[in-house]
Amino acid sequence: MRAALIAGAAVLALSSMGDGARAAELPSGIAQLYSSVSIPSPTAGTMTVCYGFVCRRRVALHFSAADRGALTRILAAGRNSSAAERRAVQNAVVWFDRKMGPVIGTDKRVARADFRAGSDSTNFDCWDTTRNTTSLLLVLRQWGLLRHHDVGEPRYRGNALLLQTPHNTAVLVEKATGRQWVVDMWTRAYAQMPDVMPVEQWAKNK
Repeated sequence: MRAALIAGAAVLALSSMGDGARAAELPSGIAQLYSSVSIPSPTAGTMTVCYGFVCRRRVALHFSAADRGALTRILAAGRNSSAAERRAVQNAVVWFDRKMGPVIGTDKRVARADFRAGSDSTNFDCWDTTRNTTSLLLVLRQWGLLRHHDVGEPRYRGNALLLQTPHNTAVLVEKATGRQWVVDMWTRAYAQMPDVMPVEQWAKNK
């Protein structure tokens, strides 16, 4: 499994030219997540998984038919309401975490990892989790599995000058109301449910 994923990373450079048009169609805040670390934006079949802090380590995840079936079943539980879909998205993020953790070593990751966490090779920082979660959400959208939400631009909080820890997160936008909801896995350890809450509430957290 690991060999297949690493081998897949080799084709990213070959496919990135075709990803230019897709990246141009993304909102600037999302497109920058990928251009800033020179990785392609996700497609319906592949996404780049970032880890090791600010995507210094990366691997291609090629979604199999079984993967798509599993995520389709998970999101099916969210068909009836926006709240149910947000819970389904939480479960989809846990699915991603469990799938990739044993392969890249992030099954050892801790909550709120930064340079003090010990090993960057087995952890995500919040830049990694923002990219990975946004990519997963974009894939789900391409598959038509998001009925009640769209994928929003990442949000930021904190100010180092005020001794507030800077932090960023992926975002869902509720179609019916326009309300923004964070999907934040950085604050949780391996295979734990990510935080999902309104952006205005998240922005007040430290």
